[in-house]
Amino acid sequence: MPAVSDSSRLWLDVPFAEKDDAKRLGARWDQKARSWYAPTGSDKDLARWMPLPELLPGEDREFGSGLFVDLVPSSCWFTNVRSCVSPRDWERLRFMIYRRAGYRCEACGGERDSAAGVYLEAHERWIFLAGNVQVLKRLICLCTLCHEVTHFGLARLRGRGAEALEHLVAVNDWNSHTARGHIDDAFQLWQTRSASDWTLDITMLTAVGISAAKPPTAEERRHAAAEILSSNDDLHLAAEPPPDPQVLPPAAWYEDPTGEHRWRWWDGNTWTTHVG
Repeated sequence: MPAVSDSSRLWLDVPFAEKDDAKRLGARWDQKARSWYAPTGSDKDLARWMPLPELLPGEDREFGSGLFVDLVPSSCWFTNVRSCVSPRDWERLRFMIYRRAGYRCEACGGERDSAAGVYLEAHERWIFLAGNVQVLKRLICLCTLCHEVTHFGLARLRGRGAEALEHLVAVNDWNSHTARGHIDDAFQLWQTRSASDWTLDITMLTAVGISAAKPPTAEERRHAAAEILSSNDDLHLAAEPPPDPQVLPPAAWYEDPTGEHRWRWWDGNTWTTHVG
């Protein structure tokens, strides 16, 4: 994992696809820190890659703490943060989220373990207010296992419901009865929330200059969700949208161009032997 510690440098969050553009505009690569930085006097040209503040405006890093099932209402499908912001801004968000969490899961404290297929992933915490407004309140770093529990419907759809249940029990030190009751409550809440149309509020992001694309209308979301559900009866049990076919690598890792491994580390000049 990157260990950016030199506070005298202005570090940048540069997606791999934009490394050549950043280099052309003056960005330099620090081999030891494995990160791009802006030399003195070039910060204006490189502003698009400036790291985001570790606490976003209005964010509550205590909100939604711990591990729990957090199902997305069907009326909110296709309105997640990733679908509303540019790939560059999503990368900036991911880098910041992982970095401020110390590259550990904020639910169980676990670290990335590529051998076990466990990575770090970004997840949104929303608060649902009167007036049917869905407000982004926090972005949290979760490991693959905790993220699977959070989207328990997808875990069930993928045939991993038992594994997700086991992880929920272990992390929260619950018995099976308590965990199953929590899951049942989460699905009941999902049904209640899915009966309403929600307006997305991501002011937390737009306040720091992140542009958001206009999400699908409530009618468009419901139509798309109905089509998906009608084409796959199993999704009624999942209470989640289908998995996103585009899988993002962990922060600062990229798809292995050789195809031999899932991810490979780029050191700024060449592909390294670090794989995942």
